[in-house]
Amino acid sequence: MSMITRAAICREPGRPWEIADIRVDDPKTNEVRIKFMAAGMCHSDDHVQKGDAPMRFPVVGGHEGAGIVEAVGPAVTRVKVGDHVVCSFIPACGSCRYCSTGRQNLCDAGLNAATGMFADGTFRFHLDGEDLGGLCVLGTFARYAVVSEFSVIPIAEDIPFDIASLVACGVPTGWGSAVYAAGVRAGETVVVYGAGGVGSNAVQGARYAGAKNVVVVDPVPFKREMAEVFGATHTFADAAKAHDFVVETTWGELADHAIITVGVLHDEVIEHALNVVGKSGQVTVTAVGNGSLDAHPGMLIGFQRRVQGAIFGGCNPLHDVPRLLGLYRSGDLKLDELITRRYRLEDVNQGYHDMLDGKNVRGVIIHEEQS
Repeated sequence: MSMITRAAICREPGRPWEIADIRVDDPKTNEVRIKFMAAGMCHSDDHVQKGDAPMRFPVVGGHEGAGIVEAVGPAVTRVKVGDHVVCSFIPACGSCRYCSTGRQNLCDAGLNAATGMFADGTFRFHLDGEDLGGLCVLGTFARYAVVSEFSVIPIAEDIPFDIASLVACGVPTGWGSAVYAAGVRAGETVVVYGAGGVGSNAVQGARYAGAKNVVVVDPVPFKREMAEVFGATHTFADAAKAHDFVVETTWGELADHAIITVGVLHDEVIEHALNVVGKSGQVTVTAVGNGSLDAHPGMLIGFQRRVQGAIFGGCNPLHDVPRLLGLYRSGDLKLDELITRRYRLEDVNQGYHDMLDGKNVRGVIIHEEQS
């Protein structure tokens, strides 16, 4: 039988999140119902709410989440009732061309991320006779949700749910952007543009990979201060000063890598990134926005520069989510420090105001029992 759950939904682009009681279907074949305990407040959800990213509306927000498996449908093998889990915002079916060649972040099962529709063409969330998709076919801003087992990763029970929710998207996206997509190596110089929830983890990844200089550019003093906590060696409020520093510290060779993790991508930051990397340098683009690459081919050819797009940081969720939690346990990855504030579901709009005002590295919704 279906059940009623509380959720934060957006009815159309530009309208604020609103709290509603919606109906959730039972899980079908290869699906599970999760009782979410915590949900990360990623900037991508704000992009959807603002209309900056394509999405079918109305939509249940949230694509970072951790909770407990409450029910399973037929043929589920990856998890069982009672398991503690993280939901990966990109599923990993394990058998498509990309999963089978070690590129789970490109899994074909992720094709409905912008509709929230399941593979059978139906939805699991409903309100007043209308179908609602879940962001990335998840919808972690709901207390209860039905998701594909391909989107579920079991975790150890001693990992706090709020911490676990972070490795659903922001942490691996940032960390992997440095370690995998950029391929940072020991002794290199890396410039990270934007020190929010993703950029902070790009900093951590670069330092863990052995970068000598990890230079952060962010206009918000609080985020620059926190970037140092996560391993930044130098921070700057503007790109010009960062560029001058890189020229000086590398004796004119420039940086090996620029990683773009700003909240909203725009042309200017792409230009800064291209100019700060030297011969055989790479610009890794993780940010979402309307920026375009408007550079003379000579900018790429003469110095043999590369521009690399990255989704999920090039991570393989089934492998890297447990791996990152292992690094957290060993003290090699800072996750507690990422959470600036915790919010009730009813305060979701305030949480995003705080994010846009530069007050948070990452906010987390703590789901409460429904009355």
